[in-house]
Amino acid sequence: MQVQVSTDKNIDGREALERWAETELGEKLAHFRADITRVEVHLSENSKKGEEDRRCVMEARMAAHQPIAVSHHAPGLDEAFRGALSKLKHALDSTTGREKTHRDRESIRRDIESPAV
Repeated sequence: MQVQVSTDKNIDGREALERWAETELGEKLAHFRADITRVEVHLSENSKKGEEDRRCVMEARMAAHQPIAVSHHAPGLDEAFRGALSKLKHALDSTTGREKTHRDRESIRRDIESPAV
């Protein structure tokens, strides 16, 4: 699984952030390692009207699927990253679960339509 991290100009310490993000994603998405080809992480900071707002957008690319993208806003980068990661895990669970359920239903239909003699 390849991990790409990009940040806007307002965020410092990109190298350390990349290492941390790669470690976190590797641990939390280990279950999906065979399915995911790449995860892109975009971190940004928005300082408008005195409010500090961090945003994390994650996009997972899976073989034979459309990309799955999620985002999360929070006061801190860590919170934004972890919130987006939680949403991504849920979306991946949902996608892979639907796929598994669909395969299981197809095999059940075949078994019902052509019972073993």
